[in-house]
Amino acid sequence: MSLAFYGHPFSSYTQKVLIALYENDIPFEFRCLGPETPQHAAEWLRRWPVGKFPLLLDGDHAVVETSIIIEYLQQTHPGAVRLLPDDARQALDARFLDRFFDLHVMSPVQHAVGGSLSGDADKARDALAHARDKLELAYAWAETQLPGRIWACGDAFTLADCAAAPSLFYGDWVHRIGEAYPLLRAYRARLLARPSFARAVEEARPYRPLFPLGAPDRD
Repeated sequence: MSLAFYGHPFSSYTQKVLIALYENDIPFEFRCLGPETPQHAAEWLRRWPVGKFPLLLDGDHAVVETSIIIEYLQQTHPGAVRLLPDDARQALDARFLDRFFDLHVMSPVQHAVGGSLSGDADKARDALAHARDKLELAYAWAETQLPGRIWACGDAFTLADCAAAPSLFYGDWVHRIGEAYPLLRAYRARLLARPSFARAVEEARPYRPLFPLGAPDRD
């Protein structure tokens, strides 16, 4: 059965799964969730009333939460790129770094964005300051993990990189990755050059005016 994928091109978590889909050339129908496509919202909310996206629909089977979706794709629609290593210890490392980028990079970014969208100047200022502190800590730790590595876990592109790409992409917009972190800056550049993520970035480019903190003129 064909796959249907509900999300929005500018959403970091949508992009995370798009990377996995593109890495293995998995065919799917993209069902954009937004004001311009109200026809998709009802089915999405029926399948997942929590109201968070993305959502993958495989026939009549709905899968949610990005890390789970990517693992599901590897189990049911495997391709040449193994995003979860077969070795159990290596797979655990990939899952850990996946959680690191989601929780310690992307979550602060979302906190800053949420503060900006609140319409309260004090909340926006405090949220941005909090996010910058958290991102600086995350950048410093990530820098220590990258010596000798091409990708997050080493030589192989994994689930962790699917999470890192949009997290560091938007993270750098909120709090620039400084020159003190040359390995992390170079890693972000490699992610942007990866064809799967480059495609997701281009597809999202028309939506950059939506970024409430102001999308920079780069990337």
